[in-house]
Amino acid sequence: MSNDPLDRTPLAPAGLTYDARGLVPAVVQDATSGEVLMLAYQSREALEQTLATGKATFFSRSRDALWVKGETSGNVQAVKAAATDCDHDAVLLRVHPRGPACHTGERTCFYRPIEGAAPPAPTPAETLAQLEAVLESRQTNPPPGSYVARLFANETLRHKKVGEEATELVIASLGKRREEVCAEAADVLFHTLVLLRAHGLSLADVAAVLREREGKRRE
Repeated sequence: MSNDPLDRTPLAPAGLTYDARGLVPAVVQDATSGEVLMLAYQSREALEQTLATGKATFFSRSRDALWVKGETSGNVQAVKAAATDCDHDAVLLRVHPRGPACHTGERTCFYRPIEGAAPPAPTPAETLAQLEAVLESRQTNPPPGSYVARLFANETLRHKKVGEEATELVIASLGKRREEVCAEAADVLFHTLVLLRAHGLSLADVAAVLREREGKRRE
């Protein structure tokens, strides 16, 4: 094992530092929004099974046995990436969840505020990810009278609205009207997401382009 604190060489499950029970905490994060969904524990076997199957698998300390997330509820978590922390004694799993992560039915287990602290609020990334999910639903199962469904059905209207909202954003910005700038920017983002979705694209595709450009700027 390298002593370099910035060593990014992939680490095998056997190389992690497990506790006295042979476990490490595993933080589960939504791969799209970045939202933290739950905290569980993994043994080496659970981690190896996770990597082999692509399904988040943990170790139950109360039952002293492996368990696959969603095995009974159907709320499976497809693992898209995995990493360990700098001390090699914790795991991060980035997943695409199929349904809520919490047994209570909440999307995340971290929903209850602690007295004296501000309650959890969706981050910008979580908000946009939730909006993308709604747009996908409207495209797949268009409800009667839906404005979004009308946008998906009318290419001319989609392009017209993006142009209109972008122009209104510029006008609001030139007028130094901060509240209107936010409102018009929200409209631009909304209609841009619809346009992306109509092409089978998402914010993840746009983010990939931005990351590529950032890499080129550093060269």
